[in-house]
Amino acid sequence: MSSGEEIRLALTLHYDGGAFFGWQSQREERTVQGEVEAAIERLTGARRVVMGSGRTDRGVHATGQVAAVSVPARWTAVSFRKALNAILPDDVWARDVQAVPASFHPRYDAVARSYTYRLGLSEEARSPFLRRWCWCVRTSLDRELLEQASARIVGAHSFAAFAKSGQPERGTRCTVRSTLWEPWEGLGLAFTITADRYLHHMVRYLVGTIVEIARGARPLDDLTALLEEGPTPGRTTSPPAPARGLYLTLVEYPKHALGEALEGA
Repeated sequence: MSSGEEIRLALTLHYDGGAFFGWQSQREERTVQGEVEAAIERLTGARRVVMGSGRTDRGVHATGQVAAVSVPARWTAVSFRKALNAILPDDVWARDVQAVPASFHPRYDAVARSYTYRLGLSEEARSPFLRRWCWCVRTSLDRELLEQASARIVGAHSFAAFAKSGQPERGTRCTVRSTLWEPWEGLGLAFTITADRYLHHMVRYLVGTIVEIARGARPLDDLTALLEEGPTPGRTTSPPAPARGLYLTLVEYPKHALGEALEGA
């Protein structure tokens, strides 16, 4: 687990993305990576790069972001988590800290990621204590159409139509393993999607388009056509769902990447 006089740690982070310009460090803006690195510098006396499993965008939240950092071996996972949480800002929290192999990479070793999107459908969801963390939809939605639309995105497809910008070096194909709509605490619905990778804004464009279908504002077959044919002059995705309803909830790794410390976790 250690390399020389250092130990590699995996951090599972929660954060409220509302006040952040995304995960990745920026010179003049507040970011999650920047806050975590600043806190770790205070603890270790040196600037250390904290690598995340994914670059959540501005306003997106997390309850399962995985990050990794190497720190002096005098720290244990338990003592480091306690010290880190004592100085992190109120909108970031380390739920878990575990020792991992020195080779562990939170992004490249990941085999799947899950995002959950919350739709507020009740009057209660419009409370100022809730609406910052969901998309309050003011029209009724057809649950059957939600299910039918989300079922069509399962499998391997090109999601070029559902991306703000592409990744030419990696292509546009992603494999969606599963989708699920379920009740959200009597306030609305939560949509969870699990895939091997995602394009920029992909989940938000998917949710925005699926909601428009469930509102009756566009036909279900538009979704299939966008997957098979991509955007055309007469057919594009709906506007993306707001960032405030999106959460990175789980990152999955093979056991060999995590080592014995995290097996079964």
